[in-house]
Amino acid sequence: MKLKDLKKDFITKLAITYPNEEILSIFKILCKQYMNMSPTKLLLAGEELVSSKQVDMFSKAIIKLLNEEPIQYILKRTSFYGLEFICTPSALIPRPETEELVDWIVKSEKNEITILDIGTGTGCISVSLANHNFFVVDALDVSISALDLAKQNAKKNNVDINFIEADILDYTSKKQYDLIVSNPPYIRNLEKKKMQNNVLNFEPSLALFVEDDDPLVFYTSILDFANSNLSEKGSVYFEINENFSEEMKTLLYSYGFIEIELKKDSFGKNRFVRGLKSFH
Repeated sequence: MKLKDLKKDFITKLAITYPNEEILSIFKILCKQYMNMSPTKLLLAGEELVSSKQVDMFSKAIIKLLNEEPIQYILKRTSFYGLEFICTPSALIPRPETEELVDWIVKSEKNEITILDIGTGTGCISVSLANHNFFVVDALDVSISALDLAKQNAKKNNVDINFIEADILDYTSKKQYDLIVSNPPYIRNLEKKKMQNNVLNFEPSLALFVEDDDPLVFYTSILDFANSNLSEKGSVYFEINENFSEEMKTLLYSYGFIEIELKKDSFGKNRFVRGLKSFH
């Protein structure tokens, strides 16, 4: 089979599920992964023959894509903040918005500091921060399988992280940190109806959802922990549900934080907040 015919078949079979632009984007990604073919070469290689093994790989990918499995899980990899991460259903797929949270920290915190990443998942936040020599990072998660994945990603990217298996809802420690960061579950169950099947059917619910009547439960527990474990003048950084940005500011104020700042993501939504621990 010629590459141009493979492409035509790929587009035809996925057209019932995906918009054309997304199909072409996925095709480019798969060509890079399965054939080591750059987008530029792809434009010129329509007459090239594709091996039967490669055709089979595309066929298997089509079946998974029609089942709405995320491309990151199909390839078992994704990129985040310039690094490569192993990606499995044990943890959420790292999002571009979370890269913005990491970037905010990297550009704001210039000193050698100790950091705790709560709900580390793939390790995308903790590994990206540990990649900067002046950050000493611990990472916590309740999920053993997520921690195993995060450990693989730390090894893959040659960074040292202290991993902690614990539930932040009842975790205690004597260790002090200069910065606590978290992208905890913050989507209410009532918001599920707005979400796509590729998220609902494949990504871990444990890392996504909170009860409708207690949407800030994880932030409250983290701030309880920060009360005793965040150093003087220490900071917290959170990714948040844009529907609760004002409530998050109020919550931080109630715990005595100052210099509270909301930050919009690239889509213009209030997606992040940070605060500085007041000192007496």
